[in-house]
Amino acid sequence: MSLPEPNEPSEASPLPDPVPLYGPGYKRDPYPLYARMREAGPIHRVLFPSGVTAWLVTGHEAAQKTLADPRLGKNHDRGNDRWRERASIMPEPQHSQLQVHLLHQDPPKHTTMRRLVTDAFAPRRVEGMRARFQEMADALVDAMPADAATGSAEPAELSEPAEPLDLVRCFAARFPFQVLAEVIGLPPHLAARFRREWGKVVAPVGPADPGRPAYEALLRELQGYIAEVVADRRGAPGDGLLSRLVAARDGGELTQEELDSMIFQLLVAGQEPVTNQITTAMVSLLRRPDALARLRAEPELMPAAVEELMRLDSAFELTTWRFLAEDADLHGTRVPAGDSVIVSLCAANRDPERFPDPDTLDLDRAQGSHLAFGHGIHFCPGAALARIELQVALGTLLARLPGLRLAVPEEELPWIPAVLGRGTVELPVAFDRPGCPLGRG
Repeated sequence: MSLPEPNEPSEASPLPDPVPLYGPGYKRDPYPLYARMREAGPIHRVLFPSGVTAWLVTGHEAAQKTLADPRLGKNHDRGNDRWRERASIMPEPQHSQLQVHLLHQDPPKHTTMRRLVTDAFAPRRVEGMRARFQEMADALVDAMPADAATGSAEPAELSEPAEPLDLVRCFAARFPFQVLAEVIGLPPHLAARFRREWGKVVAPVGPADPGRPAYEALLRELQGYIAEVVADRRGAPGDGLLSRLVAARDGGELTQEELDSMIFQLLVAGQEPVTNQITTAMVSLLRRPDALARLRAEPELMPAAVEELMRLDSAFELTTWRFLAEDADLHGTRVPAGDSVIVSLCAANRDPERFPDPDTLDLDRAQGSHLAFGHGIHFCPGAALARIELQVALGTLLARLPGLRLAVPEEELPWIPAVLGRGTVELPVAFDRPGCPLGRG
């Protein structure tokens, strides 16, 4: 059962209780609503399309304090019956077998599990792989269909309109997975069989939804694939992260469910957010041709630009659930035990009290504590890798695709319906094809 589309509250009207966080208008541009919520206070009751209600924290200071608050835990066992009725809807046995990864653990278990993955994503290690990532990005651009570009070398009346290039299909959905496979030690024969559709299982489908059978089928397929990965790495162990995780299971450091869950988290959460961040960053630049042109002309700005682009529009829009073990005050509001508490990273990153003129893309902004990767013990362990991926991806697209521009009106861009993330389903673009092949001629 789906909820009716929410009415857009006028700026003069009071915020509804709960505040609906869904609908095409919200997904396209949630920032005006977040600004109203920040101005009204640091915490609000919100409603998700599944019917789940939660407490949403919006301001930068309140967000930092919430993310580091030891009273709040991530384990789903803390959720109360009201939350569990609608939010904990991944069917069994998959829920028990795929939902005990790092994002849903508290210390000391979280500490033990996180220690197993940090070396693979250490800044020095992934920086040493930058040249390899650049090769991957260049190969994807080389493989782009040349007729997707709008020819600029010929007079307009002689050139035929070209089909737009979907940057998601041709690049953003492929590059992060290729990088991830290399970093975690997923062998090519298994990487070639991974289906991007499996990433959709992180967007739960309720039991009454007509799409539930297809959703459950994807879950079973993904679980079968994870079992193949485990068997392959056990039979032919290497020095990659996947092999080390299997060895940790065989050595008694992990349960089978924890192993499967960590592989699930790596394969799904390890790539889809980077795909989405490439799209949000490109949309931000395509909206601002002057900033795009400057970044193309001054590539040394790219590291700082990536930080500013993540601050401006983060692919991690909202955090996952947190729970209080007992009723407690949170930013002046009494929150019942077991109710879900969520932080809006996007709202925090545009807090004018922390970032002056926060809706502006400022390539010269003094970098500060944006929260695109979270904060506290659950700070994203792959942050260093994601930063390098974004620097390589954006730098390659700007350098290799001259005249890059949207091929459809911005209002026609389809934004992903995911509850916690931001990104576009497709990103149709055109570019100017020089008088030589698309490659490096």
